[in-house]
Amino acid sequence: MTEPDPAATLRRFAEECVALVGQQYGRRLDWSPESLDELDEVCELLLADGPLPDERLDLWWKLVGAYAGEVLIRAHGGSWTMHDAAQGAYAVSVQGMTALPFSTAQRVLSREPYKSLGSFVRAFPAILERGRGAGKES
Repeated sequence: MTEPDPAATLRRFAEECVALVGQQYGRRLDWSPESLDELDEVCELLLADGPLPDERLDLWWKLVGAYAGEVLIRAHGGSWTMHDAAQGAYAVSVQGMTALPFSTAQRVLSREPYKSLGSFVRAFPAILERGRGAGKES
């Protein structure tokens, strides 16, 4: 028996996010960085009645993190990778820099102030530029 391809599994989770957001919230996610603003709004709706129960939080963490990572990969190139800072999840590697979409998803779903999925991807070009002048990890 062969191990499943993590990238394919994560893409499938991202596709499930697109489908579920469409079905439950009537919103269209199109894989663009701008669609993460739409997903931020969906996350606000999810949290409107308070924190999510653990099982529902785990589901949305997986779907939102995978979608945010796939958007980053499509917008800036890169690939899924393992990383110590990812704490049991996958990270995205772009031009030698590491991004943690599941960490961002957790922060958004926990209502951490000033965290958004949209800014996660929009800020990445500046992070890449800064990383070229300093270290290779952010």
